[in-house]
Amino acid sequence: MDIREIEYKAEEMRIVNLAVMKDGQVILKRDWDVEMRRNQYSASKSFTSAAVGIAEREGLLGLEEKLCDVFREEVPENPSENLQKATVRDLLTMCLGQDGAYLMGEQRPFMEEKDWVCYSLSRPFTQEPGTCFLYNNVGPYLAGILVQRRAGCDLINYLMPRLFEPMGIRRPTWETDPFGYSFGAGGLFLCVTELMKFGQLCLQEGEWDGKQLIPRAYMKEAVRKQVENGEDGYGYLFWRGPYDSYRADGKYGQFAIELPEKNAVIAINAESRDAISMMNCCMDVIVPQL
Repeated sequence: MDIREIEYKAEEMRIVNLAVMKDGQVILKRDWDVEMRRNQYSASKSFTSAAVGIAEREGLLGLEEKLCDVFREEVPENPSENLQKATVRDLLTMCLGQDGAYLMGEQRPFMEEKDWVCYSLSRPFTQEPGTCFLYNNVGPYLAGILVQRRAGCDLINYLMPRLFEPMGIRRPTWETDPFGYSFGAGGLFLCVTELMKFGQLCLQEGEWDGKQLIPRAYMKEAVRKQVENGEDGYGYLFWRGPYDSYRADGKYGQFAIELPEKNAVIAINAESRDAISMMNCCMDVIVPQL
């Protein structure tokens, strides 16, 4: 595979690691820095989505459950009509209906509130859930909290026997909230090879070595366009993208990009300040050669 254009621009685009799988085989691996576990930022959200799908299969939760029932201890008194309508499904689509983006990376270190569940549910719900796309960490955070509460363990312990161990991924680290819950909206540390494996798992509709780790029906729903977002659409904590792709997407260019038509996965770790342009450059060079 000729990636000279990428190699020429790699330093400028600040790519760190790049890996490509096709038909289940690694066909390209380039490291511009040592491969190590790095913060996958919001690509972590797609792992939280996987946890929700597994928990639904196990009967721990339902996507149509109302947030006012799920979090009845933390819901403010006299919840708004919009909050009363919100469901677990709305946590996954960035259509929660709140008036702004909360629990974002620049906010969390300086928050005085320790109970992030109460804080999240106290923010104004100004739109009817399911009607307006607004990127917001509250949804995936609360989705992760729900899994952890129902399962009785953090997301790492929940996913170790169900996802990580079957895929040969050693125990990772994951950012936590002030109470020690895994922060389902970000902060999972993985290396690019592990991210690529997750991409391959998604491409295979949740199946790995003959085992259905994530329910196939859920996986299909998670990666298809559930809502309009002004771009290519958004699923259940997965972005839709060019070439009929879908992806786990993290700040500064952490990507697991699945290309069903090519039966291929592109995984990238980067430190880019223009991550979408960097991703598109990589895809425009790589996809035509697949």
